[in-house]
Amino acid sequence: MEKILIIDDNKLICKTLRDILSKVGYKTIEAEDGEAGLLLVRSEHPDLVITDFQMPGIDGLEVLAEIRKLNIALPVILLTAFGDVVLTIKSIQLGAFDFLEKPIDPIQLKSTVQLALNSVRVSNSLNEVTHQDVSSESMLEDNILVGKTSQMKEIFKNIGRISLNKVNILIQGDTGTGKELIARLIHYSGITNNQPLVIVNCSALTETLLESELFGHVKGSFTGSVRDKKGKFELAGEGSVFLDEVSEISLNTQVKLLRVIQELEFERVGGEEVMPMNARIIAATNKNLEALIKEGKFREDLYYRLKVFTIDLPPLRDRKDDIRDLVIHFLNKLNKRFNKNVVKIGDGVVEMLKAHDWLGNVRELENTILQAIIMSKSDVLEKEYITLNSRQNKVVETKQEIPNYRSMADMEKYHIKRILDEVNWNKLEASHILDITRPTLNAKIEKYNLVRG
Repeated sequence: MEKILIIDDNKLICKTLRDILSKVGYKTIEAEDGEAGLLLVRSEHPDLVITDFQMPGIDGLEVLAEIRKLNIALPVILLTAFGDVVLTIKSIQLGAFDFLEKPIDPIQLKSTVQLALNSVRVSNSLNEVTHQDVSSESMLEDNILVGKTSQMKEIFKNIGRISLNKVNILIQGDTGTGKELIARLIHYSGITNNQPLVIVNCSALTETLLESELFGHVKGSFTGSVRDKKGKFELAGEGSVFLDEVSEISLNTQVKLLRVIQELEFERVGGEEVMPMNARIIAATNKNLEALIKEGKFREDLYYRLKVFTIDLPPLRDRKDDIRDLVIHFLNKLNKRFNKNVVKIGDGVVEMLKAHDWLGNVRELENTILQAIIMSKSDVLEKEYITLNSRQNKVVETKQEIPNYRSMADMEKYHIKRILDEVNWNKLEASHILDITRPTLNAKIEKYNLVRG
């Protein structure tokens, strides 16, 4: 029989709670103030605590804070006689399982107690998967590359090889696969670990600003240049310059970058002094540079200068056996960062995550785990707090021929209906995909008598 501690200075409230809970099979013990309640927490080891907020001596929030110091996994439900937004927020921040207002609704109370105790049962049935080794203060502490698939093991080996040499490196992979993480690992795990790593987002800057960022500028070289400025190549020194989304560099800037790589020297914008370029270049792209070369959008000679060594990162959908290890890694990382204690994985969670397509790759997975950690009321990562992009989980029509429609109108009707079903009839999203306006989409739906289902 599970034991529930009730802390309240109002004897009538205690009796009401005792009567409701005893009828559904729970054993109750009571305390008339916070200090007495904390003594019972230590001596009786209850499975759940229900405490009032306003009490003589220490209040409910102080009781909650002390319980958290004693037993972080013990669920606490806080009661108050009035609604208070600030109090609600503070109680959740301190780790309350839930917050209920008086007068007590018996159905709501029983449901909340059942959920709280069930979270304890689930937690007790699972083993911790995280570790709390926080001894390392290395720059690599949060930059651990996780994976046991053959592709990832080969990448680990390559990082070990190239981090001992200052050759230029091209990292290729879809958005969210961890290209910057790879760059950081290469830099900090080898001969450049005591030197600067300078990061440049090439897609975020105009041509003029990018050249100024890379090479620096002298005072008066353009409007707004009120002082000399060092560029990223100069700031990197003997370290590394990471050029993220290198495919976005203009052809004009590509010529200048090529010269820097060839001559190992550069000049500030508007300056005449020639400076040595001693840094390694690590470039990254989510686009096919060879295709861009054929289109005349990327220089072939620069491409070969950048890809002295190439790392191709696989999308997460091609390495789903790594998902459990990635989840454990993110629990360790995010618990520490957000002061949480979600250290167990609920039944079916890993299988649920493996069934997802992960178009946003590892970054999408990390964001999904972060949201679940923040929403969690216990130390267990539960399925109910994991929100996945439903559009990705739609069954893709495979090995199924498109109906043999003869007219363009029939094909248009088929295509619009398919897109609407794919996005669960979210017309705004469907209009974006179809590249038509909402009124046009509504007109098409009416014209073809399209219905949901």
